[in-house]
Amino acid sequence: MTTLSMKTEFHPELEDYLQHVLKDIEQISNERKELLNEFTEYIRAKKEAGEEIKLNFICTHNSRRSHMGQLWAQVAANFYEIDNVFTFSGGTEATAFNPNAIAAMERSGFRVIKGIGDQNPRYEVSYGKKSPKMVLFSKKYDDPVNPSTDFAAIMTCSEADDECPIVRGAEKRIPLHYEDPKAFDGTPLEAVKYDERCRQIAIEMFYVMSGV
Repeated sequence: MTTLSMKTEFHPELEDYLQHVLKDIEQISNERKELLNEFTEYIRAKKEAGEEIKLNFICTHNSRRSHMGQLWAQVAANFYEIDNVFTFSGGTEATAFNPNAIAAMERSGFRVIKGIGDQNPRYEVSYGKKSPKMVLFSKKYDDPVNPSTDFAAIMTCSEADDECPIVRGAEKRIPLHYEDPKAFDGTPLEAVKYDERCRQIAIEMFYVMSGV
């Protein structure tokens, strides 16, 4: 089993969470691996060419799955010491980073600080003592803070995939759909389903980066 690198300095709770993530990588189905391997090949090719690796996770509202993808891809790249990986997220429309998704990320070990704004606050997210703060908020995929050229568009929901037949500036488009935990908002299964989606995305991002 892969063990945590001594060079990484993740928050203790996140480090514990990652031990379970690494164990569960082998449970990914072969069908799912085919999609993920395409993602790995894109990153590997960019790395070998010495180019920046820009990954934009796109969902309809940029409120749940796309933010989870952005965070976990950055952590996985850090874990495997893959340089020049920059992760982003966006939607076909802007809403807000959902509180239930934030709570799931906090339960996995991320530390989140709410910043300015009421309708669409900006959050500072960290995954280690010395990790750079990641600023997350809901935005359209072509927002000025996101890359406009030479990036991979990772489509995390089928709705966004259908609504964006063309993602301007993307050199690679990867359909990597996840079920929306929003369906369980306000139900007894709310936290369970958000945690399930958080864990699935974590496992798959680690699988992707482990192959680079």
